[in-house]
Parts: sequence; C-alpha cells; structure tokens
Amino acid sequence: MSTLPADGFRTPTAGSSPRIRQVEETDLPELVRLDEEAFPEGPYPFFVLRQLFDLYPDHLLVLDGGESGLQGYVLVGMPRNAGRSLILSLGVTRDQRGRGHGRQLMEEVLRRLREDAVGEVELTVEPTNTAAIELYRKLGFQAEPDLRKNYFGPGADRLVMTLTL
Repeated sequence: MSTLPADGFRTPTAGSSPRIRQVEETDLPELVRLDEEAFPEGPYPFFVLRQLFDLYPDHLLVLDGGESGLQGYVLVGMPRNAGRSLILSLGVTRDQRGRGHGRQLMEEVLRRLREDAVGEVELTVEPTNTAAIELYRKLGFQAEPDLRKNYFGPGADRLVMTLTL
C-alpha cells in the first residue's frame, strides 16, 4: 500500500499522478461533472452531493489532476455506529480508468478509516462491474453469497461486499 507525505496530500509534479485530497466546497460543481461522467446511468443530483459533502467532508476524497480537473472521488458514509462505515461511491473519469486511481483512492480512504478505528466497511457494486469487483476483492472485500435483488429499485440488483479492517 502506498503512503502519503506528512501533510496527507500527494502533490503532482510534471508527468506525475494526480494528488488525492479532501474535497472543498468550491469543488462541488466539478464533482457533479465527474459523477455524471463516471455514472451516466444514475449520477447523484447536485443537492445530494451538497448534502453528502455537508455530512461527510472528512470522508469525501478527490483525485485532483490539477489543470485537468477532478479525475476521481471516493465517498464514505459514517453511520452513528462509527465502528462501521459504508462506501457510498467510487468513481473515476473514463479517460483515467485502468491506471490504478480507483485503487489509490480506496487505499487512502481505508487507511483513514483504520485511523478512525472503524472496524468494518461495506459497499455495494453492480454485479456486472467485474473490474470494480476484482479491485474490491484484491483489497480484501468479501462478497455475500447471494445478490441483493432490487437493492436500488426494480431491476437494480447489487452485490454487497464487506471488509473487516
């Protein structure tokens, strides 16, 4: 697993990878654009991302490509029982997929959750998204044996995966 500098942020240099950082309020319009690109079939509306930012600012990380804009993000929900969390979304722009950015975002958010003494992380994934499922398995997530039918409504089945930290 990669580590970050003491300030907690990766700083891009010429020809380097984008940096991971916490989202800022001024990022919200760009985050909406990113979410629409990453999830064209069902992006979060602006007002939902705004509310999620208000609820979970410490657990909403972005992949900042500098002049290229935001290229990815990961969002974690922290229920009242802080011993457990839920990955609400992981998205990377189409042109940046396959470069390990999703893994970097997940590794960083998992590192932060361990620091917060979270014991378990859960996520859901579309059962046909084999690239995401493979990433989550490599990170140690275990899938439930059965699909959750209609998890997000009629025809929107999901595979539920869990990781003990």
